[in-house]
Amino acid sequence: MHSPHDPYVRVRGAREHNLQDVNVDIPRDTLTVFTGVSGSGKSSLAFGTIYAEAQRRYFESVAPYARRLIHQVGAPAVGEITGLPPAVSLEQRRSAPGARSSVGTVTTLSNSLRMLFSRAGEYPPGAERLDSDAFSPNTAAGACPECHGLGRIHRTDEGLLVPDPSLSIREGAIAAWPGAWQGKNLRDVLDTLGYDVDRPWRELDAKDREWILFTDEQPVVTVHPVREAGRIQRPYQGTYMSARRYVLHTFADTKSRTLRAKAERFLTSVPCPVCDGSRLRPEAMAVTFGGRTIAELAALPLSDLAEVLAGAHGGAHGGAGAEPAGGEETARVLTADLLARIGTVTELGLGYLSLDRTAPTLSSGELQRLRLATQLRSGLFGVVYVLDEPSAGLHPADTESLLGVVDRLKEAGNSVFVVEHHLDVVRRADWLVDVGPLAGEHGGRVLHSGPPEGLAEVPESATRRFLFDRDPAPVREPRTPTGWIRLTGVERHNVRGVDAAFPLGVFTAVTGVSGSGKSTLVGQVLAGVLADRQAGEEATGAAERFCASVTGLEAVDRLVQVDQKPIGRTPRSNLATYTGLFDTVRKLFAQTGTARERGYTAGRFSFNVRGGRCETCQGEGFVSVELLFLPSTYAPCPDCHGARYNPETLEVTLRGLTIAQVLDLTVESAASFFADTPAAERALTTLLDVGLGYLRLGQPATELSGGEAQRIKLASELQRTRRGHTLYLLDEPTTGLHPADVEVLMRQLHGLVDAGSTVVVVEHDMAVVAGADQVIDLGPGGGDRGGRIVAAGAPREVARAADSRTAPYLARALGG
Repeated sequence: MHSPHDPYVRVRGAREHNLQDVNVDIPRDTLTVFTGVSGSGKSSLAFGTIYAEAQRRYFESVAPYARRLIHQVGAPAVGEITGLPPAVSLEQRRSAPGARSSVGTVTTLSNSLRMLFSRAGEYPPGAERLDSDAFSPNTAAGACPECHGLGRIHRTDEGLLVPDPSLSIREGAIAAWPGAWQGKNLRDVLDTLGYDVDRPWRELDAKDREWILFTDEQPVVTVHPVREAGRIQRPYQGTYMSARRYVLHTFADTKSRTLRAKAERFLTSVPCPVCDGSRLRPEAMAVTFGGRTIAELAALPLSDLAEVLAGAHGGAHGGAGAEPAGGEETARVLTADLLARIGTVTELGLGYLSLDRTAPTLSSGELQRLRLATQLRSGLFGVVYVLDEPSAGLHPADTESLLGVVDRLKEAGNSVFVVEHHLDVVRRADWLVDVGPLAGEHGGRVLHSGPPEGLAEVPESATRRFLFDRDPAPVREPRTPTGWIRLTGVERHNVRGVDAAFPLGVFTAVTGVSGSGKSTLVGQVLAGVLADRQAGEEATGAAERFCASVTGLEAVDRLVQVDQKPIGRTPRSNLATYTGLFDTVRKLFAQTGTARERGYTAGRFSFNVRGGRCETCQGEGFVSVELLFLPSTYAPCPDCHGARYNPETLEVTLRGLTIAQVLDLTVESAASFFADTPAAERALTTLLDVGLGYLRLGQPATELSGGEAQRIKLASELQRTRRGHTLYLLDEPTTGLHPADVEVLMRQLHGLVDAGSTVVVVEHDMAVVAGADQVIDLGPGGGDRGGRIVAAGAPREVARAADSRTAPYLARALGG
């Protein structure tokens, strides 16, 4: 038996996912880094085993009811873990937060700012003191009643609803109306009400046009449909709904993404006329602190907000409104707390964010660092923090600050376990757990557990070479551009008045600290301009909105933007369905002897339609368990046990495997299994080429990281027959990749350039930047302190730029 004060977390017999009966001892009160190639099993050990077991024990301590819940989810596959303290997980969230979530709500800084306004704000004479809830747009007490706290309202007008007034209503003048029977019903109701549905729209009386499009009335009339040959149509009671009412109702209530997108085409979003976009009621906006409203302070970058708060206290009070006793002391305490907490966020390189910045617009790395800053102020000690690639999306300069914060968590008496690829973080570790040697079934073993320098003695480790071989990468001779896309006078977010030139036929890396404007310039402006050219008449006018002028677009035939958005939002979307591989697999199953005898078509082997799927879980593989007073949870389907298909479908086999077993194959295993099927082989080979051999074919989209989703999209693109000059835009393609996987990916991207295409990447990995032909560095800082091009040219030129925060790190990568 180990002592209850055992200084080690001892894992015995870990078998989660691909872990091969792993035994490992990890010292507490250290910074321990888990390394290994993508899919090696490091996350299965850190999150799937150690954190999952800590979470399970917590639930066991809460109540028997919660214990039943956690057993349904399943305990980690591990023999035992001893010496394990409580754990806090900070993962790269896969799911997007809601539109009401913001930097202020994630960090809880908004709560403190609202308290400051409630207790120490300057109120108008005679005004009642407001509770802190009255300063929140997410509560009934604070939200503007017109826009319900969203700050914007959706409006429509005749020009949007009726784009072609030469048409009659019967010919479809009201484009916003639904199609099929619902649209015919509305026309028939109008006809019955006495409106002329056969005259051109522009010839109708203005008063009639106004009523048809905008009335809030909903008259009910008896409709006598026009008889059609062979069809008996009885009279029915029809209700009229105006075009505006239909569009707003559909936009607000429909669960269909397609219908919502269609409705959105007929709406414009404008700042709320009542609150001017502040999202708050007038009485809250009448209260100030340091002469500013809460909405004005929430819109400032955090670094500026800190300056205002520091300057406001000490002379800002004694305004017209009465202050409660001790108001000055309250203001001092609340301001000091706010400044300390903002300081942690700015230390992590996020001072360019404002409290009202909505969470869906943040990268997963920014979100994780915000939560990390919140934890640092929580005062917890004696816990294990399990972090998922905290350096993701971080410029090397910001990684230094991150390491400082991690050190402070450790110094406060905590253990910090980090899954990480960034070599600067790995070198800072007290203890290193290297998992491998390769991915999937070829990984799952602990190759080294000890101080980092001990890894030098482990030749089979994929990490060893990158950690100890400090030789700079061989410098390639930069390629010569075949042309240029020039954007002049770019105006978007913090990129103001910038002239940017992107070379064609080469590999370009766009660099800069977080918030410097990289994603704005590449992901919005350049992508928007190119997408418009591709869209033709459907163009959104990005060039006119973002730039003074654009030249050189005619040289590009096609744009491919490969981002890190999920390949699907439900477990029904997976690797096989997204790449089209599943269509080939289902056809192969339909061609087997058993399937032919039974008359099964390819549709029988889809888990999305009736027939072949398990109807108990409707092809999901799991069922939702509703629990009183607790969130619903998921349990494996009691009938198919996660296979997703009914027993009859699973009786059909292809070379000894059922359709469920094929979906459970890794890409690498499937490549061997389908070696004689060209259509399948092509898809699988491209997935192997981008380093995804460890993923299972049926792996749900919801389980994939942003980096994995991006590489799947890239693999799908590589399958296509390429025609003409293609420009590829990628946003941090190396996120979540081990340096060995980065090499594999870079071979593919440089191969695209060698084949005549153009590749532009937003990137922080200096090894990738050093191997580029051209570098565009933005900065020098983030937010208002960034947004301009600091340096542009070959990597060696940018490495010598005086103003660039990237230059010293690039010089080091180049061996300078």
